[in-house]
Amino acid sequence: MDQASAQSSAAADRLLTALQRIFRPLVRLFIARSIPYSFVANLLRGVYVDVAVKEFPVAEKRQTDSRITLLTGIHRKDVKRLRSQPHLPLRPPRAVTLASQLIARWTTLPEYLDAHGAPQPLPRLPADDGTHSFESLVRSVNTDIRPRVILDEWLRLGIAQLDEHDRVCLNVAAFIPPRGSEEMTYYFGRNLHDHVAAAVHNMTGEADAPEPLLERSVNYNNLTPAAVSELTAVAKQRGMEILQELNARGLRLQQRDAGQTGATQRFNFGLYLFIEDQSADTEEPDDAD
Repeated sequence: MDQASAQSSAAADRLLTALQRIFRPLVRLFIARSIPYSFVANLLRGVYVDVAVKEFPVAEKRQTDSRITLLTGIHRKDVKRLRSQPHLPLRPPRAVTLASQLIARWTTLPEYLDAHGAPQPLPRLPADDGTHSFESLVRSVNTDIRPRVILDEWLRLGIAQLDEHDRVCLNVAAFIPPRGSEEMTYYFGRNLHDHVAAAVHNMTGEADAPEPLLERSVNYNNLTPAAVSELTAVAKQRGMEILQELNARGLRLQQRDAGQTGATQRFNFGLYLFIEDQSADTEEPDDAD
């Protein structure tokens, strides 16, 4: 084997090792939710065909079933069947969109903030003097769902609470969808997709491609639980600071750009934190990538 072939083989082995690691938590989820291998394999087969058709075209030529088979290794009969199946549009649940818009407005627009820049308690119902209320906040975003319906759900989830003056108080820290809910499933798919897509962009980008996307992490081993708690507290505090800053600026820019030609871009910046006991595993080097 020549040097180029050896390097290519080694690179393929490293990629396969990385893929095994990526698949492990997903397989853990599949098994926990009783999703069998056969179902996942068929789902992956459909994704292979869809990506090959949409993202690997030949200039001025029609994408034939034979070419898709060549690209993916999937039998032509299966390719034909999968290409004929309708694809459902990937839209966020209505509750996700509405809640995100309400939280963004309440935590960033000056009329909803107190002197310290924190979301102030809002009267549940509008007042005669035109003071902003929870009902007017909801009406500013959506007129189809009654504000009381949203409030009852937020009270149930702990996102908001009523004080002794019948004011709605926002608990930003509690805005985490319940496990297994439609909202959490949506964010799981969107955020994990975007993180992996950023990493793949950086792995496969050509020399003349746009600059690498931001995808960095800090990793340390051989820490005590106390040290991990200290780092976790810092990460949560600083992380929320940057998220709140970007949220405020993003809302202002979105309102400024609304209706403009070219306002078609999507921006997603996220944070993640992972902790595990590596006592039974092979240790990794400390790094800041």
